[in-house]
Amino acid sequence: MSQPGSLKGKTLFITGASRGIGLAIAKRAAHDGANIVVIAKTTDPNPRLPGTIYSAAEEIKAAGGQALPLAVDIREEDAVLAAVAKAVETFGGIDILVNNASAISLTDTEHTPMKRYDLMNGINARGTYLCTQACLPELKKSAVAGRNPQVLTMSPPLSMKPHWFEHHTAYTMAKYGMSMCTLGHAGEFKKYGIAVNSLWPRTAIATAALQMIPGVDTKLCRKPEILSDAAYLILTSPGSSTGNFFIDDVLLAAHGVTDLEKYSVTPGTKNFIPDFFVD
Repeated sequence: MSQPGSLKGKTLFITGASRGIGLAIAKRAAHDGANIVVIAKTTDPNPRLPGTIYSAAEEIKAAGGQALPLAVDIREEDAVLAAVAKAVETFGGIDILVNNASAISLTDTEHTPMKRYDLMNGINARGTYLCTQACLPELKKSAVAGRNPQVLTMSPPLSMKPHWFEHHTAYTMAKYGMSMCTLGHAGEFKKYGIAVNSLWPRTAIATAALQMIPGVDTKLCRKPEILSDAAYLILTSPGSSTGNFFIDDVLLAAHGVTDLEKYSVTPGTKNFIPDFFVD
């Protein structure tokens, strides 16, 4: 990969951008003066899950970007298509799609009701596919204009080892559905000049959603900023790099960043909680 460029003037359509990893990626892009379409469902403050599309928009503006907060359930096709239209009306197009929204339930088959199965697959796999499909016409226009369009999905490398399935089959199916979009769309969109990649953390990331999972000690996690810095390197690199499943620390090391201490929730931590799907 070449030296990073800039996201100034680029428009990013980011799902799950009201908090956590999505918001961190948005704010990193905002430092360059990017336009951010904040896609999420949260409009009213929730003490258990801080952050709304409106508070996220204010943080993005404070970081130097422009923001368009839109309340969207990415399981609803009409809502996603309307959001894309509003983004184009407001910013003139879409250059980058970040598929970050995701639902998680680390439950076995007996304890995963179909409503939960449908939620995970509807948001993770179907939502990623739908948002990519909806943004594709604008990404193709961005390519024609030479603006280095990209799709970045927050999903893991595809490992077929049984231990990644046997404890939470439904979640793994849903998450791997996102990764299969990367695999397929990287090949499909190459002819258009649209890069499609995935990014995944080696360690657990301290987010409000993770704190809601019983037994997870977020003090042994890294901050979302390790992913936003890694995402920035991908999104500012030439679009010829496509079809990759990047791991955050490996990507950062390839760019000369090997001291990751600033990303530790607890300074000095050596034994981080490993994330799923990284062999």
